[in-house]
Amino acid sequence: MKKVTLKDIAGHFKVSISTVSKAVNDSHEISADLKAKIQEYAKAKHYKPNRLALNLLNRSTKTIGVVVPNILNYFFVQVLYGIEKVANENGYNIISCISDESSEKESKTLEFFDSGTVDGLIISLAEETQNENKHDALIDIINNDIPVVLFDRVADALECDKVVVDDFEAGYKTTKHLINVGCTNIAVVNPTGSSSVGKLRLLGYKKALEEFKIPFDAKLVMNLTPKDDLDLLMSFLLNYKTIEGIIGFDEITAVKVLEIVKARGYNVPNDISIIGFTNGQLSKYVTPSLTMVSQHGKYIGELTAKLLINRIQNPGLPYETKTVKTSLLVRGSTKKMQ
Repeated sequence: MKKVTLKDIAGHFKVSISTVSKAVNDSHEISADLKAKIQEYAKAKHYKPNRLALNLLNRSTKTIGVVVPNILNYFFVQVLYGIEKVANENGYNIISCISDESSEKESKTLEFFDSGTVDGLIISLAEETQNENKHDALIDIINNDIPVVLFDRVADALECDKVVVDDFEAGYKTTKHLINVGCTNIAVVNPTGSSSVGKLRLLGYKKALEEFKIPFDAKLVMNLTPKDDLDLLMSFLLNYKTIEGIIGFDEITAVKVLEIVKARGYNVPNDISIIGFTNGQLSKYVTPSLTMVSQHGKYIGELTAKLLINRIQNPGLPYETKTVKTSLLVRGSTKKMQ
């Protein structure tokens, strides 16, 4: 069945294409009688406007590009939910892509978004991109006047709007909480590699240890890669020293650590207290339920989308950096305060 166009409708009514366009867009510039007839005919013929042509005409796609480094991390799922909620409320669709922590994949995605497919971009940088400190593809997008908002993993050198989590404070207050409930030997299991997020949390951890005059022991920091055997590494850690507290830098890691510790006969929280990052669904339903650091992912998503849409509509505004504080949700995996 042939798709009906504005030209077909114009030919039927013997009027100009411009008149038909005004009618289907409910313009008051033509008579109500003719407008009603054209709209009724268009509906009967299942006419649908050519969005691509309209976008080219308006120089707007009403689409936002989103790039996240890891969809298995529940934090990024929450962020995507918040972005889509605000985008849809404002008449925008989103195209979401995953970089898988790869700078090459991230660059190819950014080249696609730089071809006029989106009105703006929201991105959290891949770990490789942060390590290599190469931002050519992103700089090209910014130079082409495509609005960009960086969130969570950001680059200070890039001039754009940013939304960051106070990861230093999160690392500090998480460690301080474990010290306050009687833990001295506190281990860190870090699956976030050398990303800015992991580095800042670790600095906060060190600051809390220093404040309580507890010596920093590098052997208590486990940097985990996807290829590593967590079970084996946890055996080394637990045999090295009497561990009283463990901080997992994401939810899945914290849940795995909990199960490994319990399987080795330790009581959680009496022998070992455990805290994880990102307040997802998993942490609530394990036994005991995990004490978690909430990064307020949905709120961050909403905030980034609002910043971007405001930037699209008001391109001359000064750039902003918004900092979001975390919350510690105390549950059954940590000892109670003395």
